[in-house]
Amino acid sequence: MASSLAERLGELIDLSANEQAALDGLEQRERTLRRGAVLLREHDRPSELFVVTRGTLMSYVILPDGSRQILHFLFRGDIVAMASLAYRSSPETVIALTEAAVAPLERAAIGALAVSHPRLSALLIAVDQMERIGLTDRLAGLGRMSAKARVAALLLDIRNRLRTRDPRLDRTFGLGLTQEEIGDATGLTAVHVNRMLRQLEEEGMITREGGRFTLLDEALLARTGHFTDRRAGLDLGWLPAAR
Repeated sequence: MASSLAERLGELIDLSANEQAALDGLEQRERTLRRGAVLLREHDRPSELFVVTRGTLMSYVILPDGSRQILHFLFRGDIVAMASLAYRSSPETVIALTEAAVAPLERAAIGALAVSHPRLSALLIAVDQMERIGLTDRLAGLGRMSAKARVAALLLDIRNRLRTRDPRLDRTFGLGLTQEEIGDATGLTAVHVNRMLRQLEEEGMITREGGRFTLLDEALLARTGHFTDRRAGLDLGWLPAAR
């Protein structure tokens, strides 16, 4: 099986044969997860990172009032528990949203990668910053944007991320999230999410059928969600040469 991480990084740069082989060597084991299974709990002391090889996961924190704030949705090729490279304990809980699988990576393997393949190590830093900016955009939305804008932006963000994994995907896609999960990602109740989705439908921006969404007016949806496609602004020209 091709390396999931190599697929993800290969979306950003052309990997050398040595880099491809190094990434293939990282994903030697696979751990399967049933839907709802906990991969990592907040305050756990992880000894490993993980690469998502199949399915969808999410990370979240529990707030003092007992509510849940979803931080990330994780798809094939995404890295889980990058924080373990800097912290002793996990700042978030990670669970499987669907039947899923992950490949465990020893932290020492990431260190070895930095020595033998500095371009890959630098690229992982860049990918981590891409994730940070995505979280920053969501934070700005929670504090400043309307409920409809938050839902619109989330739909576009997830569709774009899914499309990088499957270039054949266009306007129609399976979201794979409940309205409660959309709400926990956008700071809304499930009832409010349902109302916003109906508004987006009534205004001709989307349609829904059997858990699948079609973006009818993507430009209007982007304006409604004040959405910025961050991939369009990437600059990776600083990366060192491949080894």
